[in-house]
Amino acid sequence: MITLTHVGKQYGRIHTALADVNFHIDPGEFVFLTGPSGAGKSTLLKLLFRQQMPTSGEIRLAGHRLASMSAKEIPFLRRKLGVVFQDFKLIHTMTVFENVAFVLKVMGVSFSEQKQRAFRSLKMVGLQHKLSSYPLQLSGGEQQRVAIARALVNDPLVLLADEPTGNLDPDLAQEIMSLFERINGQGTTVMVATHDRNLIQRMRKRVLGLDHGRMGFDLPAPASMVVV
Repeated sequence: MITLTHVGKQYGRIHTALADVNFHIDPGEFVFLTGPSGAGKSTLLKLLFRQQMPTSGEIRLAGHRLASMSAKEIPFLRRKLGVVFQDFKLIHTMTVFENVAFVLKVMGVSFSEQKQRAFRSLKMVGLQHKLSSYPLQLSGGEQQRVAIARALVNDPLVLLADEPTGNLDPDLAQEIMSLFERINGQGTTVMVATHDRNLIQRMRKRVLGLDHGRMGFDLPAPASMVVV
């Protein structure tokens, strides 16, 4: 599903964000990407989302070779991806329904199907009753669940999450991770970037560790408890 081969990312002549990163993630896996601030986690996710291009190496995702994709092909790649950010990135002047259905509207999906799919997605996160609310009327945890519903509305093959629990208290963080686990149980490949080691220890999933832009470790699921 996701393969990185000798991937590097350089900003200018001085700053190396990633260097010789190699790993493979099978379809349906749940993987944590961890490391201290500045380790390269967000950069790696931006490469997977094709927001940025690697300086070297090759990335394959869901059957696509990202480096050789044309600009016209990028939207088709992104339809296979759901992306969740730490700061939610909800549009405050839009209702919950409008935020979740926005990508479907851009794709030209009929309004009746937008309603059906947005309701289904919001029901998955337990917020179907908030369709007409606005983001600022919701709690932080609810806003994050709306962001997750938006990421899921297009039935993505891969869900990428960048520090999705960074602004939440421990109980809400565990609630969000349990939701990701249910999504993964339905067949979606999940990659979560986080520096929260307590969360990683509780979840017992495969863990990829970055250190100054390089792969520091790759721990299979049963061994994830040793991350300290």
